[in-house]
Amino acid sequence: MEITNVSEYEKLAKETLPKMIYDYYASGAEDQWTLKENRNAFSRILFRPRVLIDVSDIDISTTVLGFKISMPIMIAPSAMQKMAHPEGECATARAASAAGTIMTLSTLATSSVEEVASTGHGIRFFQLYVFKDRNLVSQLVKRAERAGFKAIVLTVDTPRLGRREADIKNRFVLPPHLTLKNFEGLDLGKMVQTEDSGLASYASSQLDQSLNWKDLQWLKTITKLPILLKGVVTAEDAQLAVQAGVAGIIVSNHGARQLDYVPATIMALEEVVESVEGRIPVFLDGGVRRGTDIFKALALGASAVFIGRPVLFALAVDGENGVRKMLQMLRDEFELAMTLSGCQSVGMITRSHVMTASDPPRVVSKL
Repeated sequence: MEITNVSEYEKLAKETLPKMIYDYYASGAEDQWTLKENRNAFSRILFRPRVLIDVSDIDISTTVLGFKISMPIMIAPSAMQKMAHPEGECATARAASAAGTIMTLSTLATSSVEEVASTGHGIRFFQLYVFKDRNLVSQLVKRAERAGFKAIVLTVDTPRLGRREADIKNRFVLPPHLTLKNFEGLDLGKMVQTEDSGLASYASSQLDQSLNWKDLQWLKTITKLPILLKGVVTAEDAQLAVQAGVAGIIVSNHGARQLDYVPATIMALEEVVESVEGRIPVFLDGGVRRGTDIFKALALGASAVFIGRPVLFALAVDGENGVRKMLQMLRDEFELAMTLSGCQSVGMITRSHVMTASDPPRVVSKL
């Protein structure tokens, strides 16, 4: 089968992966309304393309936290990638590097920060869950720094795991031949089989539910790396994030895996962008499957997007090569959307290039 768009990787991955693993990657929380809405919301945003603009030379590169990347498409943190492919996060890191973009490594990875760093040159961020054992957290952050990671992505929407009913039915657990590599040698490297979701039990026993804004200040005392907050969906929290001195915000609902019936991230994006007033960059993850989705996110104020599930499904189907192809597809589609909208560079994409149902009627002055 010739793969012509990113969504086709998911269909093939469903045929390839064991049901427990596919369901873990693919499912959302409870009724999965937000999971569907993350995709559907993009379809309600329409283009307002401009014409008769010289688009013979298109530049899709951009800068994130001072790092030049080839396109405004980065890789989001996704846990336990060796369930998809034996090379797991290392294959993803190599693909990201080859594409000239940033990969984010999950705390709950099946490859360690050191292993991912050993794959060669590349810009990498480290996603952090705050465990009850703060000494362990401090050690993790220092390891990421030593391994050359360039930023900390602090996940802030997970005091507990959302109710993921597919994982409960499947009694999800990390397969016994795999380890959470950043905790290898500790009791935290494995999960225990339970009567429901082994991951939910693991998170409940280890993640610090008391995490609050004061802890962000503590985190800043143990690292000089810039900190991005992942999981902000409201203006109120965005303003607190700016006051706390973070380097950026990722508008995210955790791939619709936490609280169901929160808005799609593309619907929450403008509220956050407007509230920060350009003081820090705002990024988006959730539901991105087309280059047109990326264009729409940038038009609504995102500096770039992060891609999650498409990475996992492409990895499951064709390893590193699959992730490379998936990124190239999104790159090509995004470049085409820019061309057909009359945008020569990422900086030329503006709010006027899209329209939503809530937009007021446009009044255009006569020439």
